[in-house]
Amino acid sequence: MLEARSLALVGASKREGSFGSRMLAEAAKSAAKPVIYPVNPRYADIDGRRCYPSIADLPEPVDLVLLAVPDAALDQQLTLAADHGCRSAVIFGNAHEEPPGPGAPPLRQRLAAIARAGGMELCGAGCMGFANVSYGLRAMGYVEPDPLPAGPVALVTHSGSAFSTMLRSRRAFGFTLAVSSGQELVTPAASYLSYALDRPGTRVIGLILEAMRQPDSLRQVLARAAERGLPVVLLTAGSSASGRAMVAAHSGALAGSDGGWEALARAYGVHRVPDLAEMADTLELFSLRTARRTAAAPPPPPPPPPAPPRTSSDGPSPLKQEPRWATAVVRGIATVHDSGLERAHTADVADEVGVPFASISDRTKARLEALLDPGLLATNPLDVWGTGAGTRELFAGSLKALAEDESVEAIALAVDLITELDGDTAYQLAVLDTATQTDKPVVVLSNMPGAIDQDTAVLLRSSGVPVLEGLRSGLRALRHLLEHQARPPWRELAWPPPDQARRDRATKLLSEGRHTGAAQLALLRDYGIPAARAERVSDAGAALAAAARIGYPVVLKTDEPGIAHKSDAGGVILGLGSDADVAVAYADLAARLGPAALVCETVPPGTELALGVIGDSDLGPLIVVGAGGIMVELIADRAVALPPVSHEQALGLLAELKVSKLLAGARGAAPADLAAIAHAITGLAELASELGQDIEALDINPLICGPDGAIAADALIIPG
Repeated sequence: MLEARSLALVGASKREGSFGSRMLAEAAKSAAKPVIYPVNPRYADIDGRRCYPSIADLPEPVDLVLLAVPDAALDQQLTLAADHGCRSAVIFGNAHEEPPGPGAPPLRQRLAAIARAGGMELCGAGCMGFANVSYGLRAMGYVEPDPLPAGPVALVTHSGSAFSTMLRSRRAFGFTLAVSSGQELVTPAASYLSYALDRPGTRVIGLILEAMRQPDSLRQVLARAAERGLPVVLLTAGSSASGRAMVAAHSGALAGSDGGWEALARAYGVHRVPDLAEMADTLELFSLRTARRTAAAPPPPPPPPPAPPRTSSDGPSPLKQEPRWATAVVRGIATVHDSGLERAHTADVADEVGVPFASISDRTKARLEALLDPGLLATNPLDVWGTGAGTRELFAGSLKALAEDESVEAIALAVDLITELDGDTAYQLAVLDTATQTDKPVVVLSNMPGAIDQDTAVLLRSSGVPVLEGLRSGLRALRHLLEHQARPPWRELAWPPPDQARRDRATKLLSEGRHTGAAQLALLRDYGIPAARAERVSDAGAALAAAARIGYPVVLKTDEPGIAHKSDAGGVILGLGSDADVAVAYADLAARLGPAALVCETVPPGTELALGVIGDSDLGPLIVVGAGGIMVELIADRAVALPPVSHEQALGLLAELKVSKLLAGARGAAPADLAAIAHAITGLAELASELGQDIEALDINPLICGPDGAIAADALIIPG
């Protein structure tokens, strides 16, 4: 399909501006020069090519059939193609029909069955086709650039509109392969990516997906990309299967419809973006960082003369206090500005999106102080604008000094790249001066896409300098780059060997319906997760006896079937310190909710987390870690992962949470035992690996985390 040597264009047309006419014109532009057979019974020839009345009349089976026909004709035409021995097809139409009669499969299922029976690959339905730029094949129905932008990106998108947008974006990235795969009735995104990974020019992958089709194949191809260290940039829309988790489980609600995508991205180091603006900035940054130059860049401008030393100010500086963003010793980006306000605004946005500024050395500060006007502070981010004298030298010198600091991973000239009405080229020359003298990424970070001078942007991009077109999207793109550069070599974690005896015990417990009460806490302990002692009781005497064995103070909870969330029903009574307290509390609980109850040990206070497992029909069990207690529904603070989970990965999940600051010890409190919490997470991942097919969802809420460990105080299991 992707390297077709012969094409049949069903619905080709002479009518100017029609879909059939555009399809033929686009195919004719293919550099690979495939044999093209127009198919339309209305014409004897089109543009000098013989036109055939039917696929059955073609002189040979073709590699690829393009079907530009009404949905009502798709069934017949694809059958003709399969019967004639054609090897693949593109269905541009949406393949929509009114509901068929009783027992009849819908059109899309019929088309998939026809293609599979004929051994055909199928792009679509509801797609724009594809462009194999590296091979030279255009299988599209709309006019796209000629030549198509060539470069290191392999793009697969479910959205036809996004397909055209990316091809026409005029950004500094091009493609080895670009596919609008649509509904993927037969051929999924993973198949196109597998092909693209075998193309020597593919160094970046872009994915725009609204459904996770053939997830096992997708995981395999993402693993291949991760092993090679290729950046994968992903934009998703719609709901994954994890959104179908039973609402009775907090974990399902906490993971939400996006949990499956998040877990998949985390497992394979995929860079997720929220919109096309960030995707474009990120693809451009990765492309210019990773692709080999296919054309010689223009010669660099001559280096600027050395800047004269600047004297210290006699007056007070408005920036004498070290700003908050320059105090921590970190590795990160460095930015140079021509505006104090935009400098502060950039710092605010960077803090919000999690982009660190490098803590520059005293030596670098001294170099900057020699360049700056009096009153300006040598720090990062850096505002250099003073008198405006010697702009090129000042900016180039500042950028170069920052680039040579060991803590700086990437350098940005963060200015509004507007058209200079006086023809001044100092900014672009300063950036090019710097880019020729460092191997580190040098970018321009602009605030407003609409204000960018396009001629200047083209010059910079042609010289290998990305022009990131939005402050927020550009900073997030830089974060993706920093994360990718810091990432250790990827390796797939091995599943732990199953403990069959433990699994048998758990399966028996679940089959007996003993998935609430003390039994599920015992199950957690079987997987190395510390849990509070608890006994199930059904009368006041048993409650008093259990409290005596466990030791005061105790907690009394309802254990009535059907009450999934005890606190919401007023079914948890804390701090019972005597027999009298237990007697009164039990009488109240039994009268309101029923006689079944749990007597539990009181766990010392600590930060409360929620751990969970939810079943995802695409990916299997997912591990959810988040804020617990009443916060589980108030702040939606969570991280989702695929099992198995290593100890290091568990710590990484914790670090992503907003409540990580509480775990670290806020307001003088002792920090929680992070190793113990990570141990509970890895134990839960083992449970998920052994019981994932037997449970729909599992909640541990709260897991109470203190300096002496982490203890599950309550749990809920919903069998599958």
